[in-house]
This record gives sequence, C-alpha cells and structure tokens, in this order.
Amino acid sequence: MRIDISKFSATMFGMVLGIGGLGAGWRAASHVWGVPGVIGETLALTASAIWLIWFSVYVLKWIQAPEAAMAEIVHPIQSFFVVLIPMTTMIAAWSIAPYLPRIAFGLFICGVVGQLAFTVWGVGGLWIGGRPTETTTPVLYMPTVGGSFVSAIACGLFGYPDAGLLFFGVGFFSIIVMESVILTRLLAHGIPVALRATMGIHLAPPAVGSVAYLAVTSGPPDHLAHMLFGYALFQALVMLRLIPWLREQPFSLAAWAYSFGVSALPLAALRFIERGETGIIAHLALPIFVLSNLIIGWLTLRSLLIGWRYVFTSIGPKAKPETEVLP
Repeated sequence: MRIDISKFSATMFGMVLGIGGLGAGWRAASHVWGVPGVIGETLALTASAIWLIWFSVYVLKWIQAPEAAMAEIVHPIQSFFVVLIPMTTMIAAWSIAPYLPRIAFGLFICGVVGQLAFTVWGVGGLWIGGRPTETTTPVLYMPTVGGSFVSAIACGLFGYPDAGLLFFGVGFFSIIVMESVILTRLLAHGIPVALRATMGIHLAPPAVGSVAYLAVTSGPPDHLAHMLFGYALFQALVMLRLIPWLREQPFSLAAWAYSFGVSALPLAALRFIERGETGIIAHLALPIFVLSNLIIGWLTLRSLLIGWRYVFTSIGPKAKPETEVLP
C-alpha cells in the first residue's frame, strides 16, 4: 500500500481538538461527578498520540512534498487550518502534563509562540487585502479567536493567567470583528456545499471563550462568563436547526471542525460547576456532556470507516484512495 503524503492536510489535526477537548471534559467530570478518571486520561493520551502521529506526517510532507506543503500555506482557505498545529501542540501539552511535566512545558511554549507567530502572519495578510469574497468563511476564526483562546487556556493551566488574559483579549475582540465579517458573507452569498463543514468552526468561539475566560480568572463565574456560555448555547441551537442543510455535504474528515465547539461546550459547563455554579448551567451540564460524547463518538466511527475504506481500496487491484479535504 502506498500513501500519497502530499494529500495530507492540516485539517487532520482537528481530531486532536475534539478528542483532547473531550478528554479534558472527562477529567473535569471525574472531579465533579466522580466518574472513573481512567476515561479522561485515556482520551487525553489518545489525543496526544494522534497529535504526535499527525505532526510526524506533516513534517514528512515538508520533506517529501514541499510544493504541496507550500501550496497549503499560501491557500486563502486551507492556510488558516495550519494554525491547528500549534493549537493542538498546546492540547497535547496539557494532556501529558501530569506524566511528563518538562516535555509538556516545552510543548506549551512552542505552541504559544507558534500560534502567536502564525496569527500575526495570517492577520497581516488579511490587512493587506485583495482576498476574493468567496474565501471569507468561518475558518477566519481559527488564528485570532480559536488560537488565542487555546493559548489563554494553556497559559492558565500552566500557571500564567496574566499572560492568558492578554490572549483572551485578542480572542474576545476578534469574535466581535470576525463575526460581523463572516455573517455579511453568509447573508449575501451563503456557503457552498463543499465548504459547509467550516460552519462547525462557527460554533466554537463563544464555547472555547467560556473555557478560556474561566481558565484566566478566579472565584465564582461572573456575568461575562455566563454571557459567553449563553451565546455558545444559542450558536449550538442554530447549528441543530441547520442539520438538514449541513448534511447536504457528504461526510469527510473535515467534519471534525464541529468537534472543537462540541467538546468545549460541556467542558465550559463543568468548569462552571467546579467554580460553584448551581443554576441552569449546572442542570444543563449532564445532557450537554452526553450529547457531546455521542457526536464525537459518531465522528470517530465514521472516520474509522473512511480509514478502513482507504486501506481496502489501496490494496485492491485498482486503488483509488478516497482522500477528502476541504478545497
């Protein structure tokens, strides 16, 4: 079986977001509800292993297919998924922190620096202008919002909440700016079927923002934390209403874009409970947590099926690998 390394896309790192986020949720659930801690640890370490595999493959792509790697970097849509690499590096860092603290700290530093460097580079390109309207999609959230919020969470977890608050500010104000730009595109032109998986990213900002805000603050959750969570719930309800429309796009590994927000929402609810929340969010935590597990479990099973079909067709007499990436 021969694998075309040039087809590997940074979107594959989305798996680490979903599984790592779910692992963090199970870790929190073990504190809040007393569920077996081994589940969260297994998911966290699985996410770290997937990150290591994908990172190795991505490095190999630059060695064996540098033209394809560079084409991804300069692509107006695909390029913004590259920030998933430093983002998931930070997720791997806090996943292995209880076991390998020094290595985890090194990964944390690399992830934060890499995310900031890529975000500065990417936003600089946006300011220059000249982008076609059709390249304006929710993927624009990834560097400034998603990346900054993950950096804020990582800073909080590794003991640097003051630095994390700076990253939270970048992400928070970028939501306001980017959402208006993206909604203008959606209202005027819509999203073509081939790009609808990127709508999964639209769910993530307020959900991940809730987790980030709680990671860099202390004491009972304040009004801003509740407002962020409320907006995340609203986004989730809109996404449920759009399921028939979203399913017009055939399933592909790009669907892992949904896992970012799906795993962050129950994690945020559990963080609220850890901080003393007893209101409506505490009551919603369990059903949201169960639904999140079902969705990510479904994504995992469908992805394994794609992998099996890839292997099966690759060893057949007329192999045509089914590689599905965002255009």
